[in-house]
Amino acid sequence: MDWNFLIRNKESLHVTTDSRKVTSGSVFVALKGEHFDGNDFVEQARRDGAEYIICGENALRDLQDLARAWRRELGLPILGITGTNGKTTTKELCAAVLATKYNLYYTQGNLNNQIGVPLTLLSMTRAHEMAIVEMGASHPGDIQELVEIAEPNYGLITNVGRAHLQGFGSFEGVMRTKAELYDFLLAHHGTIFRNADNPYLKEMLTAAQSKIINHQSSIINYATGTMPEGTHLVGGYNAENVSAALCVGEFFGVDHETALAAIRAYIPSNNRSQLMQTERNTVVVDAYNANPTSMQAAIEAFGCQKSEVRSQKSDCYILGAMRELGEYSHLEHQNIVNMLLERKADKVLLVGPEYKETTAPYPVFDDVDALCEALKKEPLNGYRILLKGSRSNQLEKVIPLL
Repeated sequence: MDWNFLIRNKESLHVTTDSRKVTSGSVFVALKGEHFDGNDFVEQARRDGAEYIICGENALRDLQDLARAWRRELGLPILGITGTNGKTTTKELCAAVLATKYNLYYTQGNLNNQIGVPLTLLSMTRAHEMAIVEMGASHPGDIQELVEIAEPNYGLITNVGRAHLQGFGSFEGVMRTKAELYDFLLAHHGTIFRNADNPYLKEMLTAAQSKIINHQSSIINYATGTMPEGTHLVGGYNAENVSAALCVGEFFGVDHETALAAIRAYIPSNNRSQLMQTERNTVVVDAYNANPTSMQAAIEAFGCQKSEVRSQKSDCYILGAMRELGEYSHLEHQNIVNMLLERKADKVLLVGPEYKETTAPYPVFDDVDALCEALKKEPLNGYRILLKGSRSNQLEKVIPLL
């Protein structure tokens, strides 16, 4: 479809898939999902002043085509970020650094899928000088689809781990899918930022390079490094995210001290790597998502922290189940239990039926509501607590009780 009538002489496009957010001159995209149908709100959107309405069976494809056309119209440089763990934190850190020099737009929240990426692109304006687009994936081909919409000039894969195995089929499937970002950048002479200490990323890049002879892409390497002092980030696993942001900043002309100051000023939110001091406990909240790789890293980092918060008498692990693991679910949950047993954890509370299939000698609650009832009867006092689990567990409900 020809979108020139929409993008010509437009300073910005207000595109929404939510009929409640339609304003005069906006574009309403009537998407159909499992539990909703935007086509039911077409007439309301028209009455509310929608300039154009995209509807019908091809609405999602039309949204993606419009986003690609707008991206090409703006022509600004785009950094694409994907990875199993840390992609949102890395995006936020890179944004904090680059915003010290550029009028930057970056993915808001977790809008990183086949709908979120187009909406991210369509939120950019002619005033922006640069953009960061986060890209998520749960099935083979997902990243290829997103890069063909966003057409990034630069790219960074944070790492690869055992997540969404039900969709990917295997860890090798994760690697192949994430490497689709490398494939696109190599084919289009883009620039790749890579953690040289990560052997999986090296393997993925080598495989991608073997497909494209005489590519003219640039590979910018950085090391995992160590966590700088003075940040608000919790967990040594964030060191590679910080190093990535510093590398990106240096490449785009942000001096080291300015970049480091921006990283130190960044305060995590949305239940990611947050340190909370309550009246009774010290809580590390990392409950936005979880997979075997990030869960193990969080437990390891929690046990190794030297910090002053060690004044608490005992450690407590409140862990929610990991989802979308398919046939690997039992093995991966048992691995977490074994890890806790090896560390001789002082107190462990597990949430989710997946843990009931393991040999866990710890209390297992069917859901977070059952855990909340237990904590009301027996509150935790004087603990250093790790709160970690997949978003579907809704572990944030526990926070007021800690």
